[in-house]
Amino acid sequence: MPASTLQNPWRLLLAINAAVILGVFIHKIQLPPYVPYIHLLVDYHFGFIKRALIGAMVALVTDKVPVWLVFALGGVTWLVTLGLFSRLFQKTFGFTAKTLPLFVFMAGSPFFLKNFMHTLGHFDIYGCALALVLLLMPARSLLFVATAALFAVILVLIHHIHLLMYVPTIVTIVVVRHYLAYGLNRGNIAFGSVALLIVSTLFFAAQFWGTMPIPEADFVAYLKTRMADPSRTDLLQFAYIWYQPLVKEVLDTWGRLPHNILGVPVFALLIWLHTPLWRFFANLIGALESEMHRRLIIAALIGISLAYVVMFAMVFDYSRWISNWAVCMFLILHAVKTLPAPRETPLIPAEDRNTNIFGLVVTLIPRVGIIRPF
Repeated sequence: MPASTLQNPWRLLLAINAAVILGVFIHKIQLPPYVPYIHLLVDYHFGFIKRALIGAMVALVTDKVPVWLVFALGGVTWLVTLGLFSRLFQKTFGFTAKTLPLFVFMAGSPFFLKNFMHTLGHFDIYGCALALVLLLMPARSLLFVATAALFAVILVLIHHIHLLMYVPTIVTIVVVRHYLAYGLNRGNIAFGSVALLIVSTLFFAAQFWGTMPIPEADFVAYLKTRMADPSRTDLLQFAYIWYQPLVKEVLDTWGRLPHNILGVPVFALLIWLHTPLWRFFANLIGALESEMHRRLIIAALIGISLAYVVMFAMVFDYSRWISNWAVCMFLILHAVKTLPAPRETPLIPAEDRNTNIFGLVVTLIPRVGIIRPF
């Protein structure tokens, strides 16, 4: 290998990431799409229920849902997310030799696109994709705030846990790109407050009144009518989640806690491997012109993190939650870059030996997982 490649290996690491993602995809399509498939079957046939928006949209197109649609829909969403993130990175930092380490640490992170490939068909990626749209679109008018509110409503209808997963990040993006950039007035404050109230009300409606109103056996019988292959009853084993109350979810999570908590040191190690990225993010915040902006960003990061702590106490898909938390940090980093700063923050060094080692390890880790690490 040429000495120049060893000193500046980021193009090679980008190619390795592409190969790893392909490997994760090949592995993924060999696994049964249990939860993602049943989400394509459930709609509003029996009235308003939680987790039914995607299934209702699929029902507008087809009466029978084949298993391959999970991978087709998930794959298209993944490609759209990749395109949106690439466009955002180009807009924020540009693609040059100097910015390539930053791109690899984000796009090549096992928390981000690689893990979205592993969780292909799950609902997490929709929050990321819609947040990326908000980071790309103009933010001057109340249309931006209205669009963010609509996205939040869509996400809560897809899955109500998005109120904790991506809605806080969307709120932060709105505050940074609209309210901090263009100022506060009575109209936009009132509009934003009403939007938050609507989204919160919808969440509580989905959480406490969105359970399936018919017996589970009848529900399963209906789902079979929507399956392209009704004999695949193994794909319906998670029908109970449309009947499970919040208390039961919390009890299940705490019952698994002694075993699942063993993954926390691994999560901490994965976060530590992104040290060059976190250092750049901290410097970016420190370089902001306004002390108020710095404090608001720090408060937002704490608020987003606390929302994920609540999720950890409620639902046990820990690997997914920590991965999406990291993605939210990546998104906020791009939002912070739009705020005024008197000086340019130095990028991640492209030829630093320790940074290269961190980048190589991050590149070689294929994904984080769904519940437990890897």
